[in-house]
Amino acid sequence: MPIHVAITRKVKPGCERAFEESLRELFRDSLAHESVLGVHLISPPQGSNTREYGVLRAFTNEGERDDFYGSERFGQWQQQVAALTEADHRALHGLEAWFTSADSPPRWKMALLTWLALWPTSALVAISFGPVFANLPALVSSAIIAAVIVFCLTWILMPALVQLVHSWLR
Repeated sequence: MPIHVAITRKVKPGCERAFEESLRELFRDSLAHESVLGVHLISPPQGSNTREYGVLRAFTNEGERDDFYGSERFGQWQQQVAALTEADHRALHGLEAWFTSADSPPRWKMALLTWLALWPTSALVAISFGPVFANLPALVSSAIIAAVIVFCLTWILMPALVQLVHSWLR
């Protein structure tokens, strides 16, 4: 199953061009490997005050992702851009990654869309699986139900909903 990773980096003022060139070189090197399915750079909009860049990567599987981020080439690149960035990179996890871009939607839209996915999913999962786990301790059954809901949101519903309402989010 493909693995998608979103990472942001805040670049020091005046270092944007050097950071972008270094990143493009890393992109070329990494795209030579079959395990890298794609890579996208999200640059700050022209005229904006932000210097935060986003990098979206897709790998064939978790092992290939781990090999890439543990590789000598990636380590060299991190050392190279350390002087160009203000802070360590930040990996985005879970639902946060679906909404991150150079032009993030308002929080109320993110909250509404998340609620629209969460509410019916939690109701359906509770109705469907609640009776199955009725004899388990409450903490165990609620943990299993929560895991099913998170799985549905992260890998099924949120990707589909964000794509469906993309223009409204922006």
